[in-house]
Amino acid sequence: MKKIFNKTIIGMIHVDALPGTPKSKDNVEAIIEKAKKEAEIYKKAGIDAVMLENMHDAPYLNKNVGPEIVSTMTAVCIEVKKILSDIPCGIQILAAANKEALAVAKVSELDFIRAEAFVFAHVADEGIIESCAGELLRYRRQINAENILVLADIKKKHSAHSITSDVDIIETAHAVEFFIGDGVIVTGIATGCEANLEEVESVKKGVKIPVLVGSGVTYENVESYLKTADALIVGSYFKEEGCWENEVDYARVKKFMDKVNIIRKKI
Repeated sequence: MKKIFNKTIIGMIHVDALPGTPKSKDNVEAIIEKAKKEAEIYKKAGIDAVMLENMHDAPYLNKNVGPEIVSTMTAVCIEVKKILSDIPCGIQILAAANKEALAVAKVSELDFIRAEAFVFAHVADEGIIESCAGELLRYRRQINAENILVLADIKKKHSAHSITSDVDIIETAHAVEFFIGDGVIVTGIATGCEANLEEVESVKKGVKIPVLVGSGVTYENVESYLKTADALIVGSYFKEEGCWENEVDYARVKKFMDKVNIIRKKI
């Protein structure tokens, strides 16, 4: 799965609010069609990889998402993967529904999941979220999904980390590596906020597994991150007016990828 970690750009599809969630307004067919449209935009613009996420489902549940979320995300992912058959695809299900994400990825033939609280508990918007590495990787073995990578957030955005304040981000990354995670994700404090470049560099030096940047990547700062990280997850910048809630903007993605292709020839 080297394609995911070769100075790769991962574009976000923020799936519309799913059935039963407070902001839900569309039927499943409309949700699927919107996601397919954005997948086509990314493909046309030359994206390297795509990740789907139920970000419009706010306020999020703490792990215990219902079967309607899992089944709808599966339906969406299957259709998107048909369009992006030759492009790596992944999924995150909020909040911290990592086993559910792994199950969807297995059925939909996706390549990776983004996992919250893989190691060390933290206090998130949704409450206290316990670590899950042991349970999650045993489940991955049980469903024969070991080809699906687990990319773990460390010192995750939208969270308080005072209960682990004596464990710095490098030690947290070491814990992910020790617990057989496939990569670590460094973020800023919130969606759209830049990750600390010095932290990214320190984590990259401290572990042998791939390091990804998970928030705040823009046209202006992409070169700095790309020189250090193995992959960048881009959501907000690719949307109309740079707002994550809006639709994917082809012109912004194309301009960004054109610059990335130039940078990659230099590094």
